[in-house]
Amino acid sequence: MRFFVIGDVSVDLIYFVDTMPGPGEETPARRALIKPGGAAATVAANLARMGHKATLVARVGTGPFRDAALVNLKETGVDLSLLQEDDVHPTSSVLIFVIAGGERTMVSSAGASRHLDAAAFRARSLDQTDALVVSAYALAGGPSREYALKAMAAAVKRKIPIFADLGTGAIRDAGTHLLEDLKGVDYLLMNQHELAALTGEGSISDGVGKLRAYGIERAVIKLGALGSMVVTPDTEALVEPYVVDDVIDSTGAGDAYTAAFAAAVMEGRDLIAAARQANVAGALVATHVGAQGYLVRSEDLEKAVASK
Repeated sequence: MRFFVIGDVSVDLIYFVDTMPGPGEETPARRALIKPGGAAATVAANLARMGHKATLVARVGTGPFRDAALVNLKETGVDLSLLQEDDVHPTSSVLIFVIAGGERTMVSSAGASRHLDAAAFRARSLDQTDALVVSAYALAGGPSREYALKAMAAAVKRKIPIFADLGTGAIRDAGTHLLEDLKGVDYLLMNQHELAALTGEGSISDGVGKLRAYGIERAVIKLGALGSMVVTPDTEALVEPYVVDDVIDSTGAGDAYTAAFAAAVMEGRDLIAAARQANVAGALVATHVGAQGYLVRSEDLEKAVASK
C-alpha cells in the first residue's frame, strides 16, 4: 500500500525520572537519551517497516537536530522527496519526562513543523496514493494547516481514504476550528483525553455523540491498558488489549497504533480486526524506549495476534 503522511518531524529529548521537580527544585535523571520522534514521522517509519510505501511531507530546520530526527526515516526507506528545509526555524523538539511505570510528561517546541509551505502542495502528488494520513499537528495552525487542508480536499476529490490522528497539543493550539477541519475524514483516531479535549464532553459516549453530530462516524478511541474502542455508524465496540508485562515508555505507542490500524484497514480487514492488530503494535512499542525505539514489523504483529 502507498501512504501519504503529513505532519511533524522532531527530536525527542527523553529523561527518566522518579519524580517531577517542583518549582525551584532539581531532580536527577536515571537516564537521558536523544531519539528521533514526531507523530507523523513515527507513523511513516512504522508503515515503512511494515513493508508499505510511505511518503512523508514535513519540514525540518538545519543543524544537528535535523540528522537525529531523520535517521530512522532514512533507514526504513521512507520517501523524503517532499521534505522541506527551513533555514530560519529549528527542527521541532520535544522534552519528555518518563516517570516510573512508563507515564510521560512533555514540553514541545513546534519549530519548523508549523511552517510547512502550503504553496508547495501539488494535487498530483496524491495520484499514486492509496491513503492519506494526517497528524492533527499539521492542522494546529500556521502554513501547515493550509497545506493539510489542501491535501485533504484533494484526497476527498480522488476518493482516497483519510486517516486523521489527534494529539493533545494540536487540539490545544488549533482551538475550535479543528472539529470543522476534521469533518471530511474517514477515520479519526485519538485517546480518551484527546476525545474530551476535542469535544468538551466528560464521557466517552457523549464525546462520540458530538463527533457523530459533526458527521464523523468512524472513530477509534485508544484506551491504553484497556485496549481501544471502535466507533462505526452502527456500533461501539471495545477491543481487548494486548497485555505486556514490561511497559517502559509509552512514547510513540499511539503513533504505532495509528500506523498498524491504517495498514490493516487498507489491507481489507474489518475495523475490529484492525484495532486488535493496532493494540498489539502499541503494546510492543511501549516495551521499548522512545517513539521509534521499536518499529512495527508485520510478522511480529501476525505472530502476536495469532497467539491470542
